Amino acid sequence: MRIWVDADACPGAIKDILYRAAERAQIHLLLVANKALRIPRSPWIRLVQVEHGFDVADAHIVNAVEAGDLVVTADIPLAAAVVEKDASALNPRGEFYSRENVRELLDMRNFMQTLRSTGVDTGGPSALSQGDRQAFANQLDRFLARQRS
Repeated sequence: MRIWVDADACPGAIKDILYRAAERAQIHLLLVANKALRIPRSPWIRLVQVEHGFDVADAHIVNAVEAGDLVVTADIPLAAAVVEKDASALNPRGEFYSRENVRELLDMRNFMQTLRSTGVDTGGPSALSQGDRQAFANQLDRFLARQRS
């Protein structure tokens, strides 16, 4: 089991939680990004730098992820592809994507994108709060505990 991170858009606070979890659980953490990132020196943490381009990091994750892996992403199309491969997907706010909810989330995302393309100001997501960070850490801990049992 490995943890993959859509690292270009992942908040720093979430990466910090993941770094600590990878060390504590001794699990491989792979950050996929199209730019160089500073990561801690660790046998458990690795940066996978991909070429620049639209969805190149996402494609790399989808091609490499295996059933049972965890992907951390806020990208709903990536989450949908990951769930289709029987892997788990968790967003930085601590919400798991599932076969049951990902289609609805994808439909809502597409609807909002259509509104924005017509000039409607739909706003953006709120800033990541302390509660979001705590929810993420709790869900990650539960996931890792299930993997160990």
